[in-house]
Amino acid sequence: MTLSQLLNQRLSAALAAAGCPDASPILQTASRAEFGDYQANGIMAAAKAKKTNPRALAEQVIAQLDLAGIASKIEIAGPGFINIHLDPAFLAGKVSAALASPSLGIEPQSPRQKVIVDYSSPNLAKEMHVGHLRSSIIGDALVRVLAAIGHDTIRCNHVGDWGTQFGMLTAYLVESENQDAGLALNDLEDFYRKAKIRFDEDAAFADRARDYVVRLQSGDAEVLALWKQFVDVSLTHCEAVYRKLGVSLTRADARGESAYNADLPVIVRELREKGLLAEDDGAQVVFLEEFRNQDGDPMGVIIQKKDGGYLYTTTDLGAVRYRCRELGVDRVLYVVDARQSQHFQQVFTLCRKAGFAPENVQLQHIGFGTMMGEDGKPFKTRSGGTVKLIELLDEAEERAFQLVSEKNPDLDDDARRRVALAVGIGAVKYADLSKNRNSDYIFNWDQMLAFEGNTAPYLQYAYTRVASLFRKAGEHDANAPVQIDAAEEKALAVALAQFNDVLYHVADEGYPHFLCQYLYQVSTLFMRFYEACPVLKSEGAVRASRLQLARLTAATLKTGLDLLGIEVLEAM
Repeated sequence: MTLSQLLNQRLSAALAAAGCPDASPILQTASRAEFGDYQANGIMAAAKAKKTNPRALAEQVIAQLDLAGIASKIEIAGPGFINIHLDPAFLAGKVSAALASPSLGIEPQSPRQKVIVDYSSPNLAKEMHVGHLRSSIIGDALVRVLAAIGHDTIRCNHVGDWGTQFGMLTAYLVESENQDAGLALNDLEDFYRKAKIRFDEDAAFADRARDYVVRLQSGDAEVLALWKQFVDVSLTHCEAVYRKLGVSLTRADARGESAYNADLPVIVRELREKGLLAEDDGAQVVFLEEFRNQDGDPMGVIIQKKDGGYLYTTTDLGAVRYRCRELGVDRVLYVVDARQSQHFQQVFTLCRKAGFAPENVQLQHIGFGTMMGEDGKPFKTRSGGTVKLIELLDEAEERAFQLVSEKNPDLDDDARRRVALAVGIGAVKYADLSKNRNSDYIFNWDQMLAFEGNTAPYLQYAYTRVASLFRKAGEHDANAPVQIDAAEEKALAVALAQFNDVLYHVADEGYPHFLCQYLYQVSTLFMRFYEACPVLKSEGAVRASRLQLARLTAATLKTGLDLLGIEVLEAM
């Protein structure tokens, strides 16, 4: 049981004993130290429902509240808030228990769920660009957190490996009589541009490309063989980007639109049998009453085009159907641009109506905003082109190398390169993850690589400071008892005790920035503790206890940053 769960359980029992069994306490960390460590409200709402005075009800709740051995003081504040001051001995026990646990005291979340996180999802046959950054790193952070708290997680890279683009590429490959299976990625990128020009400018070529799409979806052996060449080259590129970015996706996690091809006619048949399908201008369409167009008419969702081809809506339906029926999932997270919100709401609605997804399966769109340039427009190259993701990561590493070389010129070149990779990639990822994912944000090199403020370099440096502390400390007792005396010790201990709650919050809500805020808070509180409470200059039990606090701080920062996919270093 986490700290918040424990307190809420006791508060709920006290409210019930005070005659408010249906009341829900709202527990939050106190905004100022004099308010205690936690502040419980919800008393006023309960008092209103009971038609009694809030402070009088708060007194009844406190009389029934059993926090013996947990809180040293409980008091009423304002119109009916309850301030809870945690007992230093209780906090010391929490620190010691976390240090003794291989998981830092992180407990599995209940109930345990089978969760698919669908993220990154590049279109193959093209290089990944900056538009794939947010999905890749947000999804990876979420799946890491979910796994850390005990859920059965499945990483899924729903790659775009089907559809018109592959018909276009195949038609151009046949036309150019260049069927080289060893196509280099840069050649493939150029090849795609040339094919696109032909598709846009030549109607006859575009018709042939569409015909190849139908042949591909029908299982034509010749077209499938050519398609596999594009897929293999593209996945090789994706793997290289994921390795550099520190994203845990592998080729085994790629399950593209093509995987559901055999099910697409079955989906059409099942929708027809459910009475959901209608023909409209030769196409097979579902009209959803829940979504209306500008004229107020039900919005149509095309399932099959009049030429027999399918759309990505159809493959998304196939994916939900497969995940629910074959994998038996409890929850699916789709980490996709917020602009696809209506698409996913339509897919989810249709899946419920068709019986592809039971009501007990959670289908969630984890949307996110756009990464913007300094001009406030979507991030582009100076010439206005799309920025390749690998080039952005290379630039991050190079900028970090220059910065590290200035700050620590005594490091040898190899060491500076290792530090630069961790700092540069970490800076790019944290600058994104530390923002509310719903928001657009400005991409700024100077801000993200700064060693001050809420940045990855600041947190990485905070970890190295603790590591340096232990190098100077020499031998120490890793089992020494913890004692909490100073206010700075207590504030740090309270924050460290909240790690499990933060991870649950991230998992429930799907917002990695909660974890970023927490790690920044821990780093800030450690710096205050370090300045106010001498560690190495202390002696005996005080020195040993403060080293224990420092050790848990380091472990928490390292674990937390790892869950964000960010590397820590012993020295910078």
